[in-house]
Amino acid sequence: MIAHPNGTISTEVSNFLLNCFVKSPSWKFWLSLPLSLLFFLAMGANGVLLVTIRLEVSLHEPMYYLLSILSLLDIVLCLTVIPKVLAIFWFDLKSISFYAWFLQMYIMNCFLAMESCTFMVMAYDRYVAICHPLRYPSIITDQFVAKAAIFILARNAFLTMFIPILSARLHYCGKNIIENCICANLSVSKLSCDNVVLNKIYQLIVAWTLLGSDLILIFLSYTFILRAILRLKAKGAAAKALSTCGSHFILILFFSTILLVFVFTHIAKKKISPDIPILLNILHHVIPAALNPIVYGVRTQEIKEGIGKLLRRVGKSSN
Repeated sequence: MIAHPNGTISTEVSNFLLNCFVKSPSWKFWLSLPLSLLFFLAMGANGVLLVTIRLEVSLHEPMYYLLSILSLLDIVLCLTVIPKVLAIFWFDLKSISFYAWFLQMYIMNCFLAMESCTFMVMAYDRYVAICHPLRYPSIITDQFVAKAAIFILARNAFLTMFIPILSARLHYCGKNIIENCICANLSVSKLSCDNVVLNKIYQLIVAWTLLGSDLILIFLSYTFILRAILRLKAKGAAAKALSTCGSHFILILFFSTILLVFVFTHIAKKKISPDIPILLNILHHVIPAALNPIVYGVRTQEIKEGIGKLLRRVGKSSN
């Protein structure tokens, strides 16, 4: 029981109900199949990519180690969000405990920021490869990847840790229905009896500090890359350079485009259905994860060859 300044007493909630697509209930049925297919595609494609990079010696290079980190982050994000969403769609399992809510919120915020940071490190990798090719082997080493992985983990784990902590310290009384399919911070904070201004300010600061700085550095990296490519005189050198960083650039477009569309629709939520931002938020956790390994697999000859060798090994072992 909680006593409030106005003299009223309310009961603290111990679990929440995820109630999404209230105004468009038919969406659950139509979304469940494509969403489940995207989920299994993301799990399978990223799993194959990780196994291929692990077993194929020719792929034991910094660029592919960074791609492995990205695949691991995609797998964790999908497993954190999509199974619960499908459980709501198929079995109407809307309930989520306070601790499960805390964990999901933290993983979503932390791993999304880690993914953004990984793209930034990959952009730096391509910058060095294109703009300073002779120094690439001495700069982008296995030690560099290890330090980058520690930086990605430490920066984002620490700064995003306070988002769920600030939400967990609030008192939730009365209504326990979250109008979302996932435990988004602001959707949950609206249920609190306390002042949530600090929560909103901190999330805004963290979003602009982490995602904003990453996108700026990525943009600068590709500005320098494009300038270096336009200066190339050798025949076919520009096309080869563009092909080298093309896959990475496509992945960044997937990631940033959906994110920006989600942000803008959230800002303009009064003019559109409230179900649209929820849908985009869900898709942002599965579409890039499903497409990232496919783009690299289709556009990178070394990965295609590695997957071919892996399939031949599986075929021989089954015989």
